[in-house]
Amino acid sequence: MREADEQAFRDFAVRQAAALRRTAFLFCGDWHTAEDLMQASLLKLYQAWDRVEWRDNPTAYARKVLLRTWLDEKRRPWRRVEQRDGEVPDVADSSADPELTGEKLWARDLVHAALLRVPPRQRAALVLRYFEDLAVSEVAVAMGCTEGTVKSQTARGLAALRVAVEELEEGAVVAS
Repeated sequence: MREADEQAFRDFAVRQAAALRRTAFLFCGDWHTAEDLMQASLLKLYQAWDRVEWRDNPTAYARKVLLRTWLDEKRRPWRRVEQRDGEVPDVADSSADPELTGEKLWARDLVHAALLRVPPRQRAALVLRYFEDLAVSEVAVAMGCTEGTVKSQTARGLAALRVAVEELEEGAVVAS
């Protein structure tokens, strides 16, 4: 790879790494896996950079690579049997109002836990549409499907998310 191309890739990777990692976390729900997905995606982009560089929007291409990398990981047999025993607690912001912070954290955790119960393609559609704020056409390109499929996956995903939130809230009420 030419030195100018390599520098262009480095600049791109520095600018986009955090956003790709955040998107990967929303896909998989685990920061360590998100880091691995982000690094694998950047490696794939590096290998194809001379073919990607001329594209109008390399960020969209990077999201597409990330999505495909995550979906490929979901299909791997050793990922299906992984068990998670617990979660590392978040560090609270001492400058915020404790009552409001607790409510915000509870709502965020509830939505995130519910999002992890949504099927992978529906979750991908929701994350790309509502967390990454992409248009339907951009999500269709990233997911490699039609706009109609994006719309139906989004609608089904929202319905599944709604059901999951209700189930989690009922479980919280019963537990307390």
